[in-house]
Amino acid sequence: MGFQTLPGANGKDDYPWWLVALGLVAAAIAAVIIFNGLYAQVFITVARGIGVTVFVTVMGFSFATALGLLIALAGLADSLVLRQAARFYIEVVRGIPVLVLLFYVAFVGAPGFVSLYNFVIGPLVERGWTAPLQVRDVSLMWRAIIALTIGYSAFIAEIFRAGFQSVDKGQIEAAMALGLSRFQRFRLIVLPQAIRVIFPPLSNDFVAMVKDSSLVSVLGVADISQAGKIYASGSFRFFETYSIVAYIYLILTIGLSLLLRQLEKRMRQKGQAR
Repeated sequence: MGFQTLPGANGKDDYPWWLVALGLVAAAIAAVIIFNGLYAQVFITVARGIGVTVFVTVMGFSFATALGLLIALAGLADSLVLRQAARFYIEVVRGIPVLVLLFYVAFVGAPGFVSLYNFVIGPLVERGWTAPLQVRDVSLMWRAIIALTIGYSAFIAEIFRAGFQSVDKGQIEAAMALGLSRFQRFRLIVLPQAIRVIFPPLSNDFVAMVKDSSLVSVLGVADISQAGKIYASGSFRFFETYSIVAYIYLILTIGLSLLLRQLEKRMRQKGQAR
C-alpha cells in the first residue's frame, strides 16, 4: 500500500512524514508489548474484545447503510408522505446523542418490543404452544447494534441524498427519453456516478463507528473498552491498560482509514479514465 501525499502550501505534494512518525511510535509500543510482561498481559486481555468490536461495527454499519439508503430514497420519492416521514426520522435521530440512544434502545425499546411480541403471541402462549419472551432473552449486544444502526442511519441517509442529488439532471432526463425505467435509471445512471461522491463521507462514518462502538461497553458488551475497563478496575493498572486500549483503537482506525483512502483513490482514477 503506497502512501497518500497531500498538497502543501507551495502546491506540491507533501510526503506523509506524519505517517512515518506514527509508524515508528507504533513499532516502539509494539516492542514494549513484546518485551514487557505486564504490557503483554494487558494487550492479550484487551485484545480479546477486538472480535466483538469488529462484529458490532460491521453489523451496525451494514444495517445502518441499508436503512439509510431506504430513508434517502423515501426522502427523494414523489410521495409527500414519504418525504416528510423521512425528514422527520432524520431530524429526530440526529438530535439524540448516540449514548442516550443506546440507553433508550436497551432499556426502553427492548422491553417495549418484548411486551408487544408477547401480546401478539398471547393466544399461542395460552394454548401452551410457545413460551413468552423475556427481556433478558434480547441480547445486550444486539440492542447495542440496533442503537448504532438507528443512530448512524440518519447521517448515512443524508450522505446518500447528497450523492444522488449531485448527478446532473440532464442525464436523468436523457435516460427517461430513452425509455429507461426508474430502477434502470437509478442502477445505470445515478448510482455509478453518485458512489464517487458518497464513498468518502461514508467511509469516514465507518471509521467513526469503530470508535463509537466503544460506547457499547456501558451496556456490558465485551468489546475492547469493556475488556480494558474490567482489567483496569481489577488491577488498578489504569495507565498501562488505557494506553493499550488507545493503541489498539489507533491501529484499527488508522489502518482502516489508509485502506479506504486507497480505495477512494482507485475509484477516482477509474472515474477520470472514463
